[in-house]
Amino acid sequence: MIERRDVLRRLAGLLAGLWAGLLLGLGAIGAPAGFAVTTAEIAGRTAGRMFAIEAHVSLAVAVLLLLLTRKAIPTDPDQPPAPALNTNVLLLLGTLFCTIVGYFVLQPMMVAARAGEGSLSFGALHGLSAGFFAVKGLLVFALAWRLTAR
Repeated sequence: MIERRDVLRRLAGLLAGLWAGLLLGLGAIGAPAGFAVTTAEIAGRTAGRMFAIEAHVSLAVAVLLLLLTRKAIPTDPDQPPAPALNTNVLLLLGTLFCTIVGYFVLQPMMVAARAGEGSLSFGALHGLSAGFFAVKGLLVFALAWRLTAR
């Protein structure tokens, strides 16, 4: 019989794998395809909208995975409680940090830079945002790898 913890662990692995696929598809296919077929202005607005949706999805998935991974930790009444911070939790906290800074902090600064305001250029902010997105992708892939290991 499959235990509840195993089901939760498998569900968390599936969710992390789907999340990794979303990030890879958006970063490697969705955004570049837009710039290949239309003007930079339209492609930029389209990519911006896709990344906005992705940021909100990432917040929701990270929180859901935090709950799932905490519930999947074995609890034995004869053993001391499991540590609150383990590798999976740290990976998830890293993804949350990358999402919050990479989108919710830098995106408004990018809008201001396009309007000629702020101290950093749009290009510099875009590079920082892309870097946070790439790091988040690596963290999610590492999490998916860990959650699907036997």
